Amino acid sequence: MSIEILVNVTPRESRAALVEQGVVQELYIERANRRGLAGNVYKGRASRVLPGMQAAFIDIGLDRAAFLHASDIAPPPGLEGEVEAPAMESVRDLVNEGDAILVQVLKDPLGTKGARLTTYVTLPSRFLVFMPQGRGVGVSARIESEAERARLRAAALEFSGGRGGWIVRTAAEQVEIEALRADLLFLERLWDVVRERGNRAQAGELVHEDLALPLRILRDLLGEQVERVLVDSPAAHAQMIGFTRTFMPALAGRIELYDGKRPILDLYAIDDEIERALDRKVPLKSGGYLMFDQTEALTTIDVNTGAFVGHRNLEDTIYRTNLEAAVAIARQLRLRNLGGIIIVDFIDMQDPEHRRQVLEALERSLVGDHAKTQISAVSALGLVEMTRKRTRESLEHQLCRPCPSCGSRGFVKTAETVAYQVFREVLRQARQFDFQELLVLAHQDVIELLLDEESAALAELELEIGKPIRLQVEALYAEEQFDVVLV
Repeated sequence: MSIEILVNVTPRESRAALVEQGVVQELYIERANRRGLAGNVYKGRASRVLPGMQAAFIDIGLDRAAFLHASDIAPPPGLEGEVEAPAMESVRDLVNEGDAILVQVLKDPLGTKGARLTTYVTLPSRFLVFMPQGRGVGVSARIESEAERARLRAAALEFSGGRGGWIVRTAAEQVEIEALRADLLFLERLWDVVRERGNRAQAGELVHEDLALPLRILRDLLGEQVERVLVDSPAAHAQMIGFTRTFMPALAGRIELYDGKRPILDLYAIDDEIERALDRKVPLKSGGYLMFDQTEALTTIDVNTGAFVGHRNLEDTIYRTNLEAAVAIARQLRLRNLGGIIIVDFIDMQDPEHRRQVLEALERSLVGDHAKTQISAVSALGLVEMTRKRTRESLEHQLCRPCPSCGSRGFVKTAETVAYQVFREVLRQARQFDFQELLVLAHQDVIELLLDEESAALAELELEIGKPIRLQVEALYAEEQFDVVLV
């Protein structure tokens, strides 16, 4: 499979796209004023401890206090190695208000929620993840060879000497043992530095920041299967070359500087893909379509046959639409970076074998997803429930803001509804105040309706209040906005 990574760097924004077989699968966006916080380590201070929620709110210097659950707090010194540590009756046994605490961001702030924290710090490198408060060695499930898993686990155990916990990443498959050892020593030194900075830091101070996007992409995504990485910034190119020569010298030759006249993301029409990924409706090649609705609690995906009428019978039409939808849904989840609870409403199928095959198609299509996913069986209501790990904001939340006209409802009142609101407001004003005439300021569509279809009702209203009503278009008003002014 042909895989490329395109990196676009500008002074205030970096963007990266993972392209498979000429089709963009994942997008990463980082802005200078809104860098992702996941992975950063802070010196925090407990501002509120809530036993009823078994959680604490921690001030780490952000606009909103961050959330720390009791299950994410490491036990007090002396209990880390106990097989059966005494049960904690309350979060107050772990942290008290005013306590200074070293924390790491698990999840960026999402919507109205603050960042999610943990005291179990993890430090990733190219081949390993170090967990200073952990124990033992784990190996990525994506490394399937039992012999290779045993080799890597044995090497990590030998080099670590039982210090901390370690996860061997997928990128470590078939690497030289010395490269693994170098990574391990680097992470141990890094933890010493982080711990020392943490001891000296003040509450709310950043102790350790994760890599910038261009280097993070190399650490997390660059592997043997990636044919090349194109970057359009000479400065970023130099940094990326230096990074690969230090941590993955065998792949340094795959980092290329792009100097073409066309913008780099135009190579695969990626900007167009971004625009389409912000739409609710996703058309399918057959004529069917998907509808995405993202809320704070969950994301729903509705599958429809649309213009696809099939060739054989209704069940076959539904089955083929659902199969195509399963592949498209997997790609859209990665492209839009949708996480949390996801509910898929496939078109109802009568044949159990068809339901099984559609579910398998969805699972196969998600194999390449870098985020962890879990899929349940089809529910009694015919819905597929799944979860996808969410650590950063979705594409929509990164690039968009709530609509000022509809208040993020997704719809606006009709001109007729607003016109009737105007009538009620006119009556309310007429009964309370003395005036010579009334001036109605509103959107053009509302004014046109009042002058045309509702002109008779407007005349009746003037007779009822005994005063003239003047209309004026306000070009800057939203469709639902109006004012009734006494003159």
